[in-house]
This record gives sequence, structure tokens and C-alpha cells, in this order.
Amino acid sequence: MTTTSAIPEGGGTVFRTHGVVITQPTAGVFLAFTATCTHQGCTVRAVAGGTINCFCHGSRFRIADGSVAGGPATQPLPRLPIFVSDGLISLG
Repeated sequence: MTTTSAIPEGGGTVFRTHGVVITQPTAGVFLAFTATCTHQGCTVRAVAGGTINCFCHGSRFRIADGSVAGGPATQPLPRLPIFVSDGLISLG
């Protein structure tokens, strides 16, 4: 799906076609979350300032665990399984 080098440390990347956000909150730790905002189902659009951001209504989610950093969303982004091997990241 992507490479570890494509995911910035302290940030992340939204893969709209796959419906997933992959983050690297700390060096070498890669996490994946659904790209569907839990507020009203919009696709999140960006990762910046330590949060995954939905531009539809302004919800923000923490890159380290998907928890809500700012509403109107009240539920975290669900985590998705991924495999990281030899510099490659694939959906589980």
C-alpha cells in the first residue's frame, strides 16, 4: 500500500482511495485508522499539528490513538490492522 518513509514522523497521510489514515506518532510506530469521520461520515482530509482533521465540521482526532481532540465528533476513529515489514506498510 505504501512505504514507511512516506509517513512523516509526528504526522500521517490520508489514503482516500483506501479509506485509511496511517500515522507515525513516534519514530517507528505506525498506526492506521478509518478515514471516515465518526461525526457524519465525511472523509477526513489532512493530518497536521498532531491531529487527523475533518474539514466538513471541524472534528480533530489524535494521531497516537484516534481519540477526539476537538468536536463535534464524540467517538474516536476506529483503528485498523496493518502489517509493517521491510519498510512496507499494508492493510491487514
